[in-house]
Amino acid sequence: MKINISIHKQQLDLLNDDEQVIKHYRISSAKNGTGQQNGSYCTPLGKHIIRAKIGSGQPINTVFVRRRPTGEIYTPDLGYRYPNRDWILTRILWLSGCEPGFNRLGPVDTMQRYIYIHGSPDSVEMGKPGSIGCIRISNDNLLELFDSVPTGTAVNIIR
Repeated sequence: MKINISIHKQQLDLLNDDEQVIKHYRISSAKNGTGQQNGSYCTPLGKHIIRAKIGSGQPINTVFVRRRPTGEIYTPDLGYRYPNRDWILTRILWLSGCEPGFNRLGPVDTMQRYIYIHGSPDSVEMGKPGSIGCIRISNDNLLELFDSVPTGTAVNIIR
């Protein structure tokens, strides 16, 4: 398995071992565009792997803060009460860069920037940038993707 993410298309493609696309998913990348630098709130480019899969067995819409379930389940009412929260829901695929000096180590390290593929509220529009660096995906699509890929899966993020 392999994942290709196109920022331009706002699309995540899941590929099999023969490089054939199995599934397309609409995503939402960073509203600040692409970039490697820590603190930029941009989506990093380049070759990555899924370093960790977090949230297995948690209910859909589980709220995560610092990669830990908070005990909350997201509802529109919860979203209304906390309008400025960056909602990380359901599951987390934590990315790690593979290119030293570009997206690995130092001030450009994707993993130390806490860049994930993660679930979002249903009200978040997919197909257009809006995150603060991560790749957002619908919860249903994330559940499917989470169950399809092992830790170590290659993830290539391109413009």
